[in-house]
Amino acid sequence: MRQHIVRIVLGLAVMLLFVGHVAEIYNIGLITRLDNIIYDTRLALTMPGGVDPRVVILDIDERSLDRRALGRWPWSRDKIAALLKKLFDEYGIVIAGFDVVFAEPDESSGLPVLEKLAGGKLKDVGPFQSALKELRPELDYDGILAKTIKNRPVVLGYYFNSNENAVHSGAIPKPVLTEDAFRGRNIRFTTWRGYGGNLPEFQANAANAGHFNPLVDPDGVSRRVPMLAEYHGAYYEALSLAIIRVLAGYPKVEPGFASEKFSSDGYSGLEWLKVGPVTIPVDDAVSALIPYRGARGSFKYISLADVYFDKVPKDELRGKIALVGTSAPGLLDLRSTPVGSVYPGVEIHANMIAAMLDSNFKQKPPYMLGTEVILLLIGGITLSLLVPLLSPLKSTLVSLLAIVLFTGLNVIVWTKGGLVLPLASSLLMITALFAFNMSWGYFVESRSKRQFTELFGQYVPPELVDQMAKDPERYSMEGKSEELTVLFSDIVGFTSISESLTPKDLSQFINDYLTAMSLVIRNNRGTLDKYIGDAIMAFWGAPVADPEHARQGVISAMAMQAELDKLRAQLLARGWPDIRIGVGVNTGSMSVGDMGSKLRKAYTVMGDAVNLSSRLEGLTRVYGVGILVGPNTRKIVKDIVFREIDRVKVKGKDEPVDIFEPIGIEGRIDQKVMDELKLWHKALKAYRAQNWDQAEMGLLNVQRMSPECKLYELYFERIKQCRIDPPDPNWDGVTTFKTK
Repeated sequence: MRQHIVRIVLGLAVMLLFVGHVAEIYNIGLITRLDNIIYDTRLALTMPGGVDPRVVILDIDERSLDRRALGRWPWSRDKIAALLKKLFDEYGIVIAGFDVVFAEPDESSGLPVLEKLAGGKLKDVGPFQSALKELRPELDYDGILAKTIKNRPVVLGYYFNSNENAVHSGAIPKPVLTEDAFRGRNIRFTTWRGYGGNLPEFQANAANAGHFNPLVDPDGVSRRVPMLAEYHGAYYEALSLAIIRVLAGYPKVEPGFASEKFSSDGYSGLEWLKVGPVTIPVDDAVSALIPYRGARGSFKYISLADVYFDKVPKDELRGKIALVGTSAPGLLDLRSTPVGSVYPGVEIHANMIAAMLDSNFKQKPPYMLGTEVILLLIGGITLSLLVPLLSPLKSTLVSLLAIVLFTGLNVIVWTKGGLVLPLASSLLMITALFAFNMSWGYFVESRSKRQFTELFGQYVPPELVDQMAKDPERYSMEGKSEELTVLFSDIVGFTSISESLTPKDLSQFINDYLTAMSLVIRNNRGTLDKYIGDAIMAFWGAPVADPEHARQGVISAMAMQAELDKLRAQLLARGWPDIRIGVGVNTGSMSVGDMGSKLRKAYTVMGDAVNLSSRLEGLTRVYGVGILVGPNTRKIVKDIVFREIDRVKVKGKDEPVDIFEPIGIEGRIDQKVMDELKLWHKALKAYRAQNWDQAEMGLLNVQRMSPECKLYELYFERIKQCRIDPPDPNWDGVTTFKTK
C-alpha cells in the first residue's frame, strides 16, 4: 500500500474534482452537456409513445394562413370569436387554451377611423352618428371577442421577458402566490423583468391565464417548464397549470415542503406543488421536467382552417382539451427539444397537461444533488484505493463493473422511482480514475516495451513490435511449423516500365505503388514480409494467430487489384505508364520464425507452400488473370466464388494442383457473371474429357459474354493443338510448366 500512496492521493484529488462540480462549487461544461445527452437518451428510450386523445392542438398552420383560408396572422378578432363559438357551442370542447398573445387592439374593421370622423368633420352629421352608433357593436372586434370569452373556460397565454430594456405591455392575471408563501426559504425561482400580456378587456373576461415560457438549457434544448415564475416578488403559474386549475375548479396552488429537519440555508425543502388532486414534482428552480410522450405528433393536430370551414367531424373535438397554437415556421414558435430539433411550442404544453392528468412526471428533487455527491464519494474512494493494487486486466474489469453498477442503479432509479439521477459525473470519474492509473503504469510498461523492442526489433518487422510488446510472453521468434497463407505480387513488365521513367520518377512511382499495396495488406491484418524490387511478399496467421488467414489473403489480393484501379488513374494523369499486377495466394504448412545469417535476420516464412504461391503469381501472366489461388486456399475459403482455371504441375513439384481465380464474395456477384462461370466450368470439364467439339462450343458461348478474356483464347489454342496432336487417352488434363 505504501508504494501506491501517491497514486491513491492523486486519485482522491480526481474524485474531488467531480464532487466540486456536482456540489455546484464550479461548473464543468463537458459534464453538463454529457448529462443532458444521457437524459435525452433515457427519455427517448422510455417514452410511452402513441397519441393522447384527451388533448388536441388547434393548429395555426400554413394552410390556415393561406389567403384563400383565414389569411395571414393575426386574424381579425371576430374570426377568433367565431372560432371559439364553434368550438364550444358546436364541437363541445371542454376548455380552450391559447399559446398566443392578443397584445394589440384589432383595428381591421375600420372602427377607429370612423370614430375619428365622428369626432371631427362629421361631428354634426346626425345620420352618420346614428349609423355609427348602430354599427359600433358589430365593428368592435375586440369587444366581440371579449364577450365571447366571458363565461367560457378560456385560458389565455402570455410571456415574460428579461431583456435589458424589458417592457410591460398588456395585462397579466393576478399572481397565484405572494412573496409570503416562500419567505425565509432559499429558492431559485426563474425571475423576469417584464412581460407581454393580453389586452386588459380580454384578461378581465378570461377564465385564467398562464405564461408559456419553457426554460432553455445552455445547449438550446427545452427540457423543463417553470411552474411558478417570479415577477416583482409575486409568483405566476404556467399555462398548463392554469388550464388544469380551471378544469379542477380553481384550487389553490399549495407548495409542498420536505420535513423541516431536512431544510437548511442551502436546501429550500420545496419538492412539489399540489393543485387539488394533482401533485407536480419540481426541482430547485420550481420547474417541472417536460414528460414528452414521443416525437412531434403525440397529440392530434387539427387545422383551424378546417374548424372554421366546418370540415372537422364533431366527435373529434367533443369533450377535448383544445390548445390553440402554431406549427407554422413563420410564426417562430418552434423549439429544440430532446425529441426533435423543430418542435412546436404548443405541444410542450400538451405534454405537461397530459402528465398532470395522469400524475406522471419524472422528478429531480433538490436532494438528488446530495445523493449524487454521496455516490461519487463511495465510488471514488473505493476505486482510488483499489485500482492501484490491481493488475491492468483486473483494473479494467473493476472499472467496467463500477460503470455497470452505477448505470444499472441509475436505470432502476429512473424506471422504478421516476427520479432523475445525473450519471455523467459518475461515469467520467470512473473513466478518469482508470485512465489516470493506466497512465501512471505506462512508464513501467513503456520501459518493458523498449526492452522488448531492443531484443526483437532486429528480427520482427517494426509494424508488429507494438502489438507484440503488449503481451511479449505470448510470442516467440523461434522457428515453428504453422498453417499460414502467403501472398506474392509483382508488376507485369516492370523492366520496360522502369526503362521509360527517369530515376526520380521511378522512385516516386515505386514508392506510391508499394505504399498503396502495403496499406491494403496491413488493413487486412497481413504481415509484410519483404519487398523484392517491385514484388511484395506478405503472409497471414503469424506471429499473431488468425483463424481466417486464408480468407484475409484472398480478400487482400482482390482489394489490391481494386486499389490498383484507383492508383492507375493517378499514374496515367502524371503521364506515367499503365500497370497491371499479378498476385499469387496459397495456404499450407510452412516454417515461420527469425531466419537469416548472423549479420541479418528477418521474421519470414519458408516451405513448399511458399514456393507454390510464388509460382502462381508468375502463372497469372500465362492465363491473363490478376489473381491465382492454390487448392488449399480454395478449400478453406467458403464465402468467395472462384473460377477454376487449370490443373498444373509447376516447376519443382511432381504433384499436379488445381488453380483458381477469385471472382468475388458470394451474394454480391452479378447473375450474368455467375452464368458465365457455369458455362465456363462445363467447357473446362469437356476439355479435360477430350470432348473437343463440346469444349469449343462452350468456349464460343463464354467468349461472346467476355470477348476480351485471354483465358478463353488460351484454351482455344490448346484445343487446336490437341486436335493436331491428340493427348494420351488417359490424359488427366494437367498442364506442365518447365520454367518459373
